[in-house]
Amino acid sequence: MSNPDQIQRILFDDLDIRGVLVGLDKTYQDMLALHDYPTAIRNALGEMLAAVALLSTTLKFDGRLLLQAQGSGTVSALMAEVNNKRECRGIARYDGDIDENAGIIELIGDGHLVITIEPEVGQRYQGIVPLEKETLAACLADYFERSEQLPTQIHLAADEHRASGFLLQVMPAAGTAENDWEHIEQIGATLKAEELLELDNDALLFRLFHQEQCRLYDPDSVEFKCDCSRERSANSLQFLTQDELLEIIEKQGLIDVACQFCNEHYSFDETDIRAMFSDSAHVPKSDQLH
Repeated sequence: MSNPDQIQRILFDDLDIRGVLVGLDKTYQDMLALHDYPTAIRNALGEMLAAVALLSTTLKFDGRLLLQAQGSGTVSALMAEVNNKRECRGIARYDGDIDENAGIIELIGDGHLVITIEPEVGQRYQGIVPLEKETLAACLADYFERSEQLPTQIHLAADEHRASGFLLQVMPAAGTAENDWEHIEQIGATLKAEELLELDNDALLFRLFHQEQCRLYDPDSVEFKCDCSRERSANSLQFLTQDELLEIIEKQGLIDVACQFCNEHYSFDETDIRAMFSDSAHVPKSDQLH
């Protein structure tokens, strides 16, 4: 059985290549338990979640990394994100009947991936990846080739129980990387989805690289956690004016804000709204996800 809920790096002693393995079990199930998604969407979100966990290992930052797939298909959007504490969450938006055998690219249709880095301090960064390959993994590998000039191989898999990911990548500014990469890439390409889902990391490493000098770092744990809050939900209301909000309360009695990720509800009455605007100068800017 695969290693649940962890990110584990692979160190190649003599090669200018890095590797990462991601296994998500309870994290994946906790996310799915909040929504009644069709099987194809569940699997697609599993791949997205494994992918964003893999991508987070390429960055050194305090903040959040978001991966969004957007398009014209039956599924208009898939989103997964992770922060520097390895806390993950995800969501799907869709309309209509879902083909249970469809993959992400079929579900999304004509569209693109958006990779967003939101550091706690510093400039927000966003990269756009066209969905021109047959799989999410291939699209992300293509992104690294185009934007970072780093040869990359990515494997993603998800079933009803767990989601897993595997990344191989040339180290930046490495000397012998080109020759090393051709050899390691060929070995990595033999990995099957069922092996990625079912083998534990030690067994998988031996299966692929028993002739190489490599070892696993200590794992970093991953968990599902939504960082929504009453304060952030209140911030989102300030896209409307105080008068507009008070008019809604007059008609409805309360304003209810639901987090799209975890379904937590936050209610606001007239007193809350007036207090919010009297203290608006001290309230942080609203968060785009709530």
